Amino acid sequence: MKKYEGLFIFDVDENGINSALDKVSAEIAAQGGKVENIKKMDKRPFARTPDKKVTSGFYVNITFEAPGAAIRTLKSRFALNFNVYRVMFTEGVHAVEPQEAPAEAPAAAENA
Repeated sequence: MKKYEGLFIFDVDENGINSALDKVSAEIAAQGGKVENIKKMDKRPFARTPDKKVTSGFYVNITFEAPGAAIRTLKSRFALNFNVYRVMFTEGVHAVEPQEAPAEAPAAAENA
């Protein structure tokens, strides 16, 4: 199984976001995947709106493991879900660990 990251934009109100996330997690699990992390970002307005019906959405980042063949099925299933406004998957997500700032060079090296 490969690691994937899905960026979801939901067209729901504040009360419906948790039920929408439960449905998405259940769909990933039904395709043989395993959700590792769910990061709710916020409701943000869109910079451009193709239609005036939807002007903002809840952004959620979901990290999960799934078989490679499951992504095509997930894309088609989420296209049919009216709560999911947009979804984008990226493959090969690696955990990014914070790096320490480089140590300053000694003063003697600057004078040389």
